[in-house]
Amino acid sequence: MNDISAIPVPHPGEFIKDELDERGWSQRDLAFILGCPEQAVGMIIAGKRGISAEMAKALGDAFDVSAEFFANLQKLYELSQARQPDPGVAKRARLQTALPVREMIKRCWIQDTDAAMLETQMLHFFEANRVEDILQVSYAAKKSQNTIVLTPVQAAWLFRVRQISKVMTVPTYSEKKLKDACGQLRYLMVDPEEIRHVPRLLMECGVRFMAVEPLPGSKIDGVCTWLNNAPVIAMSLRLDKIDNFWFVLRHEIEHALQRHGRDTPKNVRVDEDVVSDTTDLPKEEQEANKAAEDFCVPTRAMNDFIARKDPFFSERDMLGFARLQQVHPGLVVGQLQWKTKRYELFRRYLVKIRNLILPYCMVDGWGQVAPVSL
Repeated sequence: MNDISAIPVPHPGEFIKDELDERGWSQRDLAFILGCPEQAVGMIIAGKRGISAEMAKALGDAFDVSAEFFANLQKLYELSQARQPDPGVAKRARLQTALPVREMIKRCWIQDTDAAMLETQMLHFFEANRVEDILQVSYAAKKSQNTIVLTPVQAAWLFRVRQISKVMTVPTYSEKKLKDACGQLRYLMVDPEEIRHVPRLLMECGVRFMAVEPLPGSKIDGVCTWLNNAPVIAMSLRLDKIDNFWFVLRHEIEHALQRHGRDTPKNVRVDEDVVSDTTDLPKEEQEANKAAEDFCVPTRAMNDFIARKDPFFSERDMLGFARLQQVHPGLVVGQLQWKTKRYELFRRYLVKIRNLILPYCMVDGWGQVAPVSL
């Protein structure tokens, strides 16, 4: 049985019948006026046929009213007869408007189910009691002294990181071991292949490390959050370059070593484009940037090299400087490009590293789904 609106809407034929009675016309008279078969008029009055656009115009002329009047009568009647839509339509629209639902389904973070179950999954995913609460969680974000609300795609990525961290098993976290590991990591910076050892070294320190493919438009490079007073470091690897990898990694490690955000519930340090303009940054971000920059190439040595060679940088000099610093040339090139704003310099040395590390760490994305279930 079809659902109808609370206020019944009669078929337009009833209005026409009343008008005929008021004017003393018969159905045959109206058919004559309209120039159509009497049977056609009879079927409209009996409610067995609707009013077409052409008929609405003809009836308007016949009764000296606008054609829209009859067209609207027909539209209202049809709406009143239509079945009520699935309540899930409104729920899905509400969710998709506020959150990247389809992308989350595509990434297998949630399942494509009926609207009620979909809403339940989203509440569980975002650790919320109401949909309205999902985006009310505040995070400490780069580029601002204040706490801000992230974009929906950023929030979804971050909560996925939180989910994955809860299924990872690592030894008890040791801040001392993490400090010592920074020295060991330095020895891995000559050969891109050595990047594969990074996840193991961090795991031995009690740090949960993962690579999570970013959602479109999220523009997140990395994040440092905490689980049971142990750091969780996630990287998006959206910029697949050796210099960006080492800079972002050391940046997040510094957040961990400085315990940034550890004592704030659900506080996640979001790092969006960590090598962007460093002006007007919070003190914590300046500290992390400074540590990362000095880690990739000692700042004083890098500045001296630029001062001596600027504006003519030869490939031979750059390679010699990289050997002296015992790092891959790509790290020197990354710092050189950033400090001089000459991004055309030696770009071929900014080698890709994503496929070198993915086989050795917890991964979510790039065709793989982390073993996490709702």
